[in-house]
Amino acid sequence: MSRQKTSVKVEILGESYAIRTEAAPEHTKAVAEHLDRSIRQILASGSVIEVNRAAILAALQITSELFVAREATDALTKSMQALSADVRRLLPPAKRDPGESGAGAN
Repeated sequence: MSRQKTSVKVEILGESYAIRTEAAPEHTKAVAEHLDRSIRQILASGSVIEVNRAAILAALQITSELFVAREATDALTKSMQALSADVRRLLPPAKRDPGESGAGAN
């Protein structure tokens, strides 16, 4: 079941935007604040003065953070699955997952 879209007012670089989203208003505001901070940090560095270029660089930086977090999540998931398989092998047959290797089929 999808949530109903609501309009959330956010401010980025002093400009107001009405965002229609299914996400919680707090989430949308936090995302906008993160983007605003990232753009402002790039502008404050002095390496870029055009706002549109700073916004693109901020988007690239945030996307890079997302990719790194996804890779870390994937690695953690694989480690947990491997650990779970190791633990499962140590359990007595009656306690193992019934779907594993046909075990538990009666």
